[in-house]
Amino acid sequence: MTQDRELQAIAQRYARRDERLAGLERYSLLRPEVWQMLHERQAATLRLLAAHRAAPGSSLAGVDGPLPPSEWRMTEVGCGAGGNLMDLLRLGALPQHLTGIELLPERLEAARAALPQQLRLLAGDASQAAVEPGSQDLVLQSTVFSSILDDALQRRLADAMWRWLKPGGAVLWYDFIVDNPRNPDVRGVPLARVRALFPQGRATVRRVTLAPPIARAACRVHPAAYRVLNTIPLLRSHVLALITKTP
Repeated sequence: MTQDRELQAIAQRYARRDERLAGLERYSLLRPEVWQMLHERQAATLRLLAAHRAAPGSSLAGVDGPLPPSEWRMTEVGCGAGGNLMDLLRLGALPQHLTGIELLPERLEAARAALPQQLRLLAGDASQAAVEPGSQDLVLQSTVFSSILDDALQRRLADAMWRWLKPGGAVLWYDFIVDNPRNPDVRGVPLARVRALFPQGRATVRRVTLAPPIARAACRVHPAAYRVLNTIPLLRSHVLALITKTP
């Protein structure tokens, strides 16, 4: 499959997903399983970033001590409507130091409406995006690679993300690792595949997120059931990883 055909297929798969979920509140933040998933991931991400900033050789470590978030340069691949970029702004990042890349025009327009004008938003194929090599402290992706069914496009995108990083920078990765038998438009990205995409990286990995079907069923019983079941690592369906580009 050519790259253009795969990009078109990704857009079609997202369109089918959006149509299927239209009118559903499955992903509403008012649902107990959704906000617990989000809070868990946010807390784990902050712990990873704090440790990375303090690590010797990290691009966030600075010469005279850890750099404040206002000095971090970051790019998100597949920024959607801008939710993760908003989290970075709340962390203290400056909008002029952030870049979001989005394939789907309607999602990019939603991001433009929600985010500061100084924040750079790029449309189209992220593997071809105009991001200067060696310029970024962090490159983020959240459930993007599981929507790419073509191995070659996955490889090109991973190579681009790695190329953008400074020495000591890192890829911040969040994606699910198991296939969804009810959804042929996505596929899990096992940890072995993550390591193969970034073979030169040093990965710190956390297994997170109670598998959504289990989480929904558990929270129908009681919201606290999420925390109980999430203590069992095998029931977690996603990987959160910080993959460092060693100097």
